[in-house]
Amino acid sequence: MTLPIERIKLSQKGKEQLIRLKKITKIENWNILCRWAFCRSLAESGNPAPYRIPQDSNLEMNWQTFGGEMADILLLALMVRCKKNGLPTDNETLNQQFRLHLHRGIGYLVGDLNIKNLQDLVQLSFLDSQP
Repeated sequence: MTLPIERIKLSQKGKEQLIRLKKITKIENWNILCRWAFCRSLAESGNPAPYRIPQDSNLEMNWQTFGGEMADILLLALMVRCKKNGLPTDNETLNQQFRLHLHRGIGYLVGDLNIKNLQDLVQLSFLDSQP
């Protein structure tokens, strides 16, 4: 089976935000922070605003590195979200929606003034998302 998302390349802004998160949380791996960000965005009820996200950084990983042992589950979660929002699940849409969710989630994590350390990041997973 061909993966709909093979390579992930972040924007320079996204990379700079992840650098900030690495310093705050002490999480060293980009892929783990990206998973948190992606899931943070999926937890929101609204769709991410569509916009062109530049791929202008040198931060790049493949889907398996991003997802690790959860790669299949994360892809399924994206597909379910697309279907829930009335979007198709073709490769182009999945790629676009993934990038939008990933970058929105990074922005949310960086913008959350309560995150001062790893414990604060973990606490986010216990909060109920808004309906």
